[in-house]
Amino acid sequence: QVNLVESGGGLVQPGGSLRLSCAAPGQDFRFNNMAWYRRAPGKQRELVAGISSDTDIIRYLDAVKGRFAISTDNARTTMYLQMDSLEPDDTGIYYCNHIRADRLYSWGRGTQVTVSS
Repeated sequence: QVNLVESGGGLVQPGGSLRLSCAAPGQDFRFNNMAWYRRAPGKQRELVAGISSDTDIIRYLDAVKGRFAISTDNARTTMYLQMDSLEPDDTGIYYCNHIRADRLYSWGRGTQVTVSS
């Protein structure tokens, strides 16, 4: 199993930006075929952005297209989610995990993002 650790969340005003990070500290892990998910209050967890390393395809939830950008460092040991033009509906707990639902790792604690004035 992999221990995934998310960080970078916080409280931000609408229109603001945050950069989330996901790492697997102390583990020999590469962020291939990985994704960011979020769970908004009262809603089910949803995939926000994902990288399919096998096909070089990046996909985004329609609601975040043009505002969020997923990336990794060159060694693929850390994954990022740059979030710009944040909206109140972006509020939630953000997690990283495998892009395929049938290959999920144990969920980490996530990082809380709150967009509010």
